[in-house]
Amino acid sequence: MDPLVAKNNLQSIATRIGFDDCRVAPAGRARHADEFLAWVARGKAGDMKWLERNPERRTDPRQILPGARAVVCLALNYYPGPQEPNPAYRIARYSWNDDYHDVIEEKLAVLDRAMQEMGGKQRYYVDTGPILERDFASEAGLGWNGKSTVQIHRKLGAWFFLAELITTLPLPPDPPENDHCGKCTACLDACPTNAIPRPHFVDAPRCISYLTIEHKGSIPLELRSLIGNRLYGCDDCLDACPWNRFAKTSRDLRFHARKDVFQHELRDFLALSEEEFRRLFRKSPIKRIKRPRFLRNVCVVLGNIGEARDLPAIHIAAADEDPLIAEHATWAISQIESRG
Repeated sequence: MDPLVAKNNLQSIATRIGFDDCRVAPAGRARHADEFLAWVARGKAGDMKWLERNPERRTDPRQILPGARAVVCLALNYYPGPQEPNPAYRIARYSWNDDYHDVIEEKLAVLDRAMQEMGGKQRYYVDTGPILERDFASEAGLGWNGKSTVQIHRKLGAWFFLAELITTLPLPPDPPENDHCGKCTACLDACPTNAIPRPHFVDAPRCISYLTIEHKGSIPLELRSLIGNRLYGCDDCLDACPWNRFAKTSRDLRFHARKDVFQHELRDFLALSEEEFRRLFRKSPIKRIKRPRFLRNVCVVLGNIGEARDLPAIHIAAADEDPLIAEHATWAISQIESRG
């Protein structure tokens, strides 16, 4: 099949199954490969040890799929709207409902089958594979990498997921998008923990998304108060981006707030058994951090904003057999009592 015809067919299918943009980058070594390797070497990946594995594969898709000619880059809008479902605590918008991996992988499987019929071999990922996806998205013209390292799109703002298909099809590439951040530093200024000390550099061990999701152990004492009421993840750098004035609410209801989660008060979460936790967060990305880490986060937020009426539930958590929960619950009690 003619490469341009193949690309046009692929983009039509991508639109039909719900993707908001589909563009192509050439398969080659990632533009910021050296910067990424230096960032990892400095220990800035924290507990995300998988980022340290297979650096050759992660920085060059041709090492993942021999004969790779192109990287198909896709965007899917997940913006559920500006209204917080429960103003007492904040959960990153991408995790208000179903796990995006499951939603997007179904769509990628459709594209993969279509591309096989065109004669291509593919490997596809939704931020789970060894590929520097934002580099290739930028090369494909699928927005540009903002100063917070979040990808920004002219029409979608920053509220979208990225996905990729590495392919042997010789698809013609799209031109890169220019950087349109200018002198704006809103995302850097908004970060509660100064985890973005300079443009295009994230100190992951200070990032609230990292601390509340990826970090497996005790949250450092000096950072707990800075977490505020952020229970899972943090959207502050996205909220601050002026390009989000163009964001539109996602058409996919699987990304809108799940009522049975947000009807819970903070202290209600502390009473969840293991089985209740799994049931409440079924198909949710929150489920993957498991009950101990989630209740650790609940205790930190209660330590920051909790009141005396929350203390009975926190005292029970302080006696939990899991030391991670017990430690943070004890800290929360001390914080609430110190506020009188």
